[in-house]
Amino acid sequence: MDVGITLPGYGHDIVAYAQHAEGLGLESLWHGDHLIPVNPFLDSTLVHATAAAVTTRIKLGFGVMVVALRQPAWTAKQIATLQHLSGDRVLLGVGSGGDAHGEAAWRAVDVPFADRGKRTDAVLEVLPGLVRGETVSLHGHDIALSPGAAMPPVLVGGGTNAALRRTARFGDHWYPAFVPRRAVAAGVRRLAELADEFGRPRPGVTVGVSVALGDVPASVIDQRVKGMTDYGMPEEQAREVLVTGTPAQAAERFAALAEAGADRIVAMPFTEDRFRQAELVAAATVTW
Repeated sequence: MDVGITLPGYGHDIVAYAQHAEGLGLESLWHGDHLIPVNPFLDSTLVHATAAAVTTRIKLGFGVMVVALRQPAWTAKQIATLQHLSGDRVLLGVGSGGDAHGEAAWRAVDVPFADRGKRTDAVLEVLPGLVRGETVSLHGHDIALSPGAAMPPVLVGGGTNAALRRTARFGDHWYPAFVPRRAVAAGVRRLAELADEFGRPRPGVTVGVSVALGDVPASVIDQRVKGMTDYGMPEEQAREVLVTGTPAQAAERFAALAEAGADRIVAMPFTEDRFRQAELVAAATVTW
């Protein structure tokens, strides 16, 4: 199994952190995509361009890009550019945007929140051709972007049936986050059925997990649980899906997710000692 880790949402240590994660042997770096978040958050494409410039091997994952907020031609141009800058290291996580983030970003770009699912599918229909530099019909006009690039793997975020169907239709991986092992196993089974309907092989599975390894005060864990329940998750599930304890204990949790069908783990540290968390996550991969 591959193991990646999220970048800080903002701050001046992104360069050092990216190099640190690569030096530890982690497979990928991930950054979210929020226009108007609760907390400060840097633009995902620019963060990954920065990380690409200071690393050579580690992959660069969007966790996840909300493509319905963006014009598809500009989206494709940015993805193709990042592929060129990074040497084809992009992992394109895509999501439709959830209720928990509210409608402020959608109002800011004059896109109806209710249309996000339909717009996401429409973008995914044309994105591969646009990225590759092929001629694509867009708004009644044929266009081709240059230079084209290899279309990166598409990972579709979300745990709903709509997300699974979108994954089976367009995705190379399903990318749920903060879900119990049993939900991963059930999703894998459903994904196989849906993939058969579309005549495609079953996509792989990447799972995002919230982690805090080492000696972490109970109050910090309680605060993280509160943050997850504020997003509508039951407290029992929030505590169940947190990965805490030693690297060996984390390795056991990662192995359980692998048995459920996961091919990749994306560790999402929620404590302030992010450099140390990267080291502990890397130690968990060695232990496992």
